[in-house]
Amino acid sequence: MKKILQFLFEHKTLSYQQAKDVLIGIGNGTYNEHEITSFVTVYLMRSITINELQGFRDALLELSVKIDLGNHKLMDIVGTGGDGKNSFNISTLSCFIVAGAGQKVAKHGNYGASSISGASNVMEQLGYHFKNDNDKLKKEVEEAGICFLHAPLFHPALKVVGQMRRNLGVRTFFNMLGPMVNPASPTYQLVGVYNLEMARIYNYLLQQTERAFTIIHSLDGYDEISLTNDTKVITNNGESIKTALQLGKRVVIPQDIYGGNTVEESAELFRSIINGDGTDAQNAVVLANSAMALHCTGNYTSYEEAFQAALNSLESKAALNALQKLIALQ
Repeated sequence: MKKILQFLFEHKTLSYQQAKDVLIGIGNGTYNEHEITSFVTVYLMRSITINELQGFRDALLELSVKIDLGNHKLMDIVGTGGDGKNSFNISTLSCFIVAGAGQKVAKHGNYGASSISGASNVMEQLGYHFKNDNDKLKKEVEEAGICFLHAPLFHPALKVVGQMRRNLGVRTFFNMLGPMVNPASPTYQLVGVYNLEMARIYNYLLQQTERAFTIIHSLDGYDEISLTNDTKVITNNGESIKTALQLGKRVVIPQDIYGGNTVEESAELFRSIINGDGTDAQNAVVLANSAMALHCTGNYTSYEEAFQAALNSLESKAALNALQKLIALQ
C-alpha cells in the first residue's frame, strides 16, 4: 500500500488493474485501517476516474457472495447517498410502493455512513433480519414481491471499511460503488446521484450494461427526485430536465422531506407514510420516485400512467401489504 499511496500523492491516477488489486486487497484484509483510511482520503480531494471506478466495482463483484433469485425481472431503487441533505428514506419507501404495484424488487442497501439513517438502519428498525441465504431471499421476492440485500453480507470489502466510513462521516467513493454492485444483477435500476459529474460517470458505465436504467439528480443537490427543484433525468435513450410540477404535481421545501434526527424517528416517518398518513409533500416525493422507477421498466405507456400505478399502490395499502408480508417472513 505504501507504494500505491506514494503514487497517488504525486497526483497520479490508478489503472483499472491497480484499482481492482487494491480493492481486492482491502476485501482480503491485506491492509490495516490506517492504510485504508489514507487511501480513501485521496478520493475526497480529487475526482475518481472511470478506470478507477470500474476497477473498484469489478473487485467488489469478484469478491461478492453470489445469489440467484430466479427468473424475475428485478428492480433496484438506490441513491449514492452523500448528498448531506438528510431526507427521509425515499428510495426504500419507493421500493415498497413499486413492489405493491407488482414489480419485483431486490433492494441493495447499507447503514448510513454520511447520513443518520441509511436503508439498512430503517429496515432493521422495521424488523427485517439481514441474510444472504439464497432460498429465504428468493421466497421473500416471490411472496412479498421484495427482498433486502444488506451490502456487507454480500461484499467483504464493505464490511472491512464499515467502521472507517462511519468514523469519517463524509461521503467516500464507496457511496459511488453501492448502486453498481447489487448482487442480484437487477434488470431495471433507478439510481440517484449527488452531482452532475457522478451522473455522467454512471451514464457511461450503465450504458455498457444490458439493464434499463434511469439516473436522477435534483439540481439543488439531492440524490433523488426531491421536488425542491428541477430534476435531471438520464435514461438509456437520452437526457432531459423535468420540473417538480411535471414529476410530483407540486413543489416542496427541504423541511417537508427532512428525515429526523435519529434512526427511530426515520423509522417512524417510514411507517407513517406507508400507512397512508404521510403529508402531501412526503407522499408526492415518494410517488414521483416510485413512478420514475416503474416508468423505467417500459411496462407503462407514459410517466403519468406509472404515477397512477404508484398512487394506487400507496392508497390501496398494497405497498403496506408488501412490507407486512416481508416482515412476517422473518
